[in-house]
Amino acid sequence: MKIVFMGTPDYAAITLEALLKTKHEIAAVFAQPDKPVGRKHILTPPPVKVLAYKHNIPVYQPNSLKTGESAEILKKIAPDALVVVAYGKILPKEILDIPKLGCVNGHASLLPKYRGSAPIQYAILCGETETGVTTQLMDEGIDTGDVLETAKVAIGENETAEELFGRLAIISADLMISTLEKLEKGEVTPKKQEGEPSYAHIIKKEMAVLDFSKPATEVHNAVRAYYSWPCAHFFLNGKRVKVIKTLLGGKTYAKCGTVIGNTDELVIACGENTSIRILELQLEGSKRMTAKQMLCGKPIDLGTVIGE
Repeated sequence: MKIVFMGTPDYAAITLEALLKTKHEIAAVFAQPDKPVGRKHILTPPPVKVLAYKHNIPVYQPNSLKTGESAEILKKIAPDALVVVAYGKILPKEILDIPKLGCVNGHASLLPKYRGSAPIQYAILCGETETGVTTQLMDEGIDTGDVLETAKVAIGENETAEELFGRLAIISADLMISTLEKLEKGEVTPKKQEGEPSYAHIIKKEMAVLDFSKPATEVHNAVRAYYSWPCAHFFLNGKRVKVIKTLLGGKTYAKCGTVIGNTDELVIACGENTSIRILELQLEGSKRMTAKQMLCGKPIDLGTVIGE
């Protein structure tokens, strides 16, 4: 099968790498344009582009798919299928109609739950205990196409989005290979999505400010969901404190945001008489450290109220 692959980050590169080990021909790769990275804003190619170059695969990085240029390129290539994983652009109908077997998207949720750009983070943020990946035939909507195959996985109670990304990337790659094989043989039947849809909108930095008036479970889920970007945090004396690792604490009647433990862990009162145990954090301008290390150098008095 002749395939054009569309994807951008590490998550997508795992699928591309798996496809390169199959009999399929990867005729071209589409990725987002290079972006400035780091404090020095060094223009950096995305992981999918780097991998494609290693295998001498032509790479296209259009700013838009709506100009008609990309459609013309794809018509000349004449792929049997387009494989799309975390590409970051909506495909217009002109492109969707080009491959004879369709455009197959690998999405990191059990559709129709968590359509959109941040399904892994939202699954954790919303306290899901199960998620998975879906392969689907793309249409003009955002993750609204017919389902081809799914694979389910449990979410660990302390698992972070970064850890879940790593697991789902491998599962998604395996599922995509399975789906393409069945699609080529005519052994898979597209099915309409069933159930109430939900959306995982773009994650923004300001979303990661911790609200200790919420129950500890929600605070814990936020810490897990926003690691490693943008990283959950609170402010203390005007300085941002990133929270890396937490566990649920015991019952308390202290005011929300109050420091009720300051020895081996930083324990903070949360909503509904719950508390959160902060095990690892990062002070602004410092390296990641355990709460005990931080408290030894910069103690926080019992009774301090975070956010006041």
